Amino acid sequence: MENNRFDVIVLGGGPAGLTSAIYLSRARLRTLVLNIGTAGGQMVLTHEVANYPGVESTSGYALANTMKKQAKSFGAVLKNIASIQQLKLDRDLKQVISSDGTIYESDAVILATGGRSRELGVEGERQFKGKGISYCATCDGEFFTDKEIIVIGGGNSALEEAVSLTKYASHITIVHQFDYFQAFEYAVEEAKQNAKISFKLSSVISQFKGGDSFEGALIKDVNTGEETFLPASGAFIFIGYQPNTEILKDVVALNKWGEIVVDRDMKTSLEGVYAAGDAIAKRYRQITTSVGEATVAALSTAGWLHEQRRKKVSVVS
Repeated sequence: MENNRFDVIVLGGGPAGLTSAIYLSRARLRTLVLNIGTAGGQMVLTHEVANYPGVESTSGYALANTMKKQAKSFGAVLKNIASIQQLKLDRDLKQVISSDGTIYESDAVILATGGRSRELGVEGERQFKGKGISYCATCDGEFFTDKEIIVIGGGNSALEEAVSLTKYASHITIVHQFDYFQAFEYAVEEAKQNAKISFKLSSVISQFKGGDSFEGALIKDVNTGEETFLPASGAFIFIGYQPNTEILKDVVALNKWGEIVVDRDMKTSLEGVYAAGDAIAKRYRQITTSVGEATVAALSTAGWLHEQRRKKVSVVS
């Protein structure tokens, strides 16, 4: 019979979850990482990671694989599941119940559930999702070689990925709702200096259009209300992330945006439950910030477990 009893269960296999697993398992704690989907989380969608300290340049996919190998080499158990059916974390022996009914138990839990690409929510988006509309330049950029595309968004991801997509596309139009960008100056300048990129600012997508295939988008000027049709072979949407915390509602404290509330030690509102990564309340979402938070969460968890066990020994003696 499979032993599903662990010292720590980590929910999520992105950079925060894998970093937690590396630190916990290296501390000789029996660690299980439960992951939904591809290990690496949003990191695997990044075509190039050029700002990870000590690594000149790599892909998000390669970095995720390295982290995964490290975690396994120290003894962490990584398991993919379809979904989580129930969480019972408000008790000494915590339980995670997967959709197939399997019960996993642990003394502590780290929540590293990450986030997902936010959708625009306009007409035609669901219809052409995966058939012209994408949220991942790394995954789908090559499909649009020598074609004109639209990029929606005005943050770092939108501008950096637009520049990345110029390797494939013949032309890119960046559509952004404001007349300014919420990105670092270097990202703005790099996009502006690229001859393949043009801009439609103070504009929003009101509808994606097409028949059997994607044909373009209706773009609305937010100042005048005027709508124009922009023909394109595809569209990439980069308007931020939504935390994967639906399962955590009424389990731990969340803020009004659905992000997990933590203290400086990454402790949540529940004893023995910590959190890290893109699901927590924070300003910056980078691979490095997730790694740092996960380090703190893992060390805090290890320290808490040690203290709990010391107390039990004291009571017995």
